Amino acid sequence: MVHFDPAEPLAAQTFAELALELHDAPSVEDTVEAVLEFALQAVNCTHAGLTLSSRGRAEIGAVTDPAVESIHQWQIDTGDGPLITSLREQINIGTPDTRADERWPEWGSKIAEMGIASGLQVPLAVGDHTVGVLSLYSTEVDAFSNDDLAVAHILAWHASIAVAAARHQASMVQAIDARKLVGQAMGILMMKFDVDGDRAFAILKRYSQDNNRKLRDVAQEVVDTRKLPH
Repeated sequence: MVHFDPAEPLAAQTFAELALELHDAPSVEDTVEAVLEFALQAVNCTHAGLTLSSRGRAEIGAVTDPAVESIHQWQIDTGDGPLITSLREQINIGTPDTRADERWPEWGSKIAEMGIASGLQVPLAVGDHTVGVLSLYSTEVDAFSNDDLAVAHILAWHASIAVAAARHQASMVQAIDARKLVGQAMGILMMKFDVDGDRAFAILKRYSQDNNRKLRDVAQEVVDTRKLPH
């Protein structure tokens, strides 16, 4: 974990250490948790959360406490609130006073009841593609200064790159695993029905299309049962 001294100004070295930690994180989950741990130390916030966007759908990546999870899930379910707006429009959204914000009155009332007085939403983007939103909250009204916003921007930029890289790596691993699984299933069919590789793959593909199932799932069943699916 990056060590941060609140008495000292944030230095380039601090963010360099964060970048290395995010790069070394083994998964998307570890990446977003590292981002939130750093945010709690480096920004004037008491709560934080990171929401990810996957194929047009928002999903909770990590939160620092149940209150944040609850208010984030409410916004995802209703499609309303500053988090969703930041995600859709790729813009920063500040809420100096949750009780006085008239843009999302129901959200403001709910989050104020949880003791959260102000918030800041910063999108995570790679080019024109939004990969998520970093949400920072405080129990104090008007808690976030321009310096906090600047730090949040830098943190969001590092997080954007790290999350995109972690997702790409995960996709590559899944693709490699799927190819291995299909190869194993083809080998079983080649031995069982005395066919060549092209014919074995055609059989798997046909079962996949006829039953509207992923090729990987059909291959997994063949490997598990040593026979074709019914």
